[in-house]
Amino acid sequence: MSGAAKTSSSSSGSSGQEGPGGLWDSVKKAAFVIGSGILFLAAFGNSLTWHLQRFWGASGDFWQDLWTRLYLAFEGHDAALFFFGTMLFPTLTFWMSNALLLIVDITGKPSFIARYRIQMDKNSPVDPVKLRHALKTVLFNHVFISGPMVVIAYYVMSWIGNPCDPELPTFHRALMELAVFSMVEEIMFYYSHRLFHHPGLYKHFHKQHHEWTAPIGVVAIYAHPLEHVISNMLPVVMGPLMLGSHLTTTTMWYCLALFSTTISHCGYHLPFLPSPEFHDFHHLKFNQCYGVFGVLDRLHSTDAKFRQTKQYERHVLLTSLTPLNESIPDTPKKGQ
Repeated sequence: MSGAAKTSSSSSGSSGQEGPGGLWDSVKKAAFVIGSGILFLAAFGNSLTWHLQRFWGASGDFWQDLWTRLYLAFEGHDAALFFFGTMLFPTLTFWMSNALLLIVDITGKPSFIARYRIQMDKNSPVDPVKLRHALKTVLFNHVFISGPMVVIAYYVMSWIGNPCDPELPTFHRALMELAVFSMVEEIMFYYSHRLFHHPGLYKHFHKQHHEWTAPIGVVAIYAHPLEHVISNMLPVVMGPLMLGSHLTTTTMWYCLALFSTTISHCGYHLPFLPSPEFHDFHHLKFNQCYGVFGVLDRLHSTDAKFRQTKQYERHVLLTSLTPLNESIPDTPKKGQ
């Protein structure tokens, strides 16, 4: 068994000691936290979204007219419209953001961006052979796994409702659905991801993704096809499936999910973007930080080691141009 697999194995043993109630107690706590969040949204939704609702209402005719024209252009071909929307825009989101990141990964320039690299001694520049191998897998997963799953999703969603309804969803409906999608993703990704860290599954499937101990954006979907289906795609697809969501909301969610996972893997803690420290630490240490938002990691104590590190101190939104590895430097090693 590899060293990484051994680490994962020891994680499984230690994470079993999760407090007096064990796993069931953590599940009840998670249900309480998520339920409280839903009640909070229901109670304060109007006041929190009032200004956004005004903007949405003022521009509603514009968006509805735009959607109507697109809908009529594909009239009678809803499946093609769904595939077009849920593949084109998320694909552009993923590859355009990663194209910019790859320029820095390959050339190390512009240097002012390279300063924000989290693991300063890694990927400077990235190994071209390793990158080409990863790109082949990423393209395969994107075309031959994600594509067919989007087609299947359309037919399942068509049984529940009409994902290509001529009427756009209301602002509050779209906002509520995005909140539900996020909770579904957090739950499904955390537990499926942690399952793939079981030694029996890790060495056959998930070890491939962890070849990158210092990840870069494009390896967000560098994974074994089975893992890509279960741990990457299903947590993202399941929310729209459950709610029978409109194409526009589904497409927006796919774009957000791909951009989010790109940032989580990018290896750079850039100003005014979500912190990737949490998932970068997972790639570095293997047995910490399994989730997306960290809610279930906190409940299951699978972020305990992370919370004792400098990476945790840096796990904030960077609102200045000074890299956090400069403002919060590593503790000098003994003898230095």
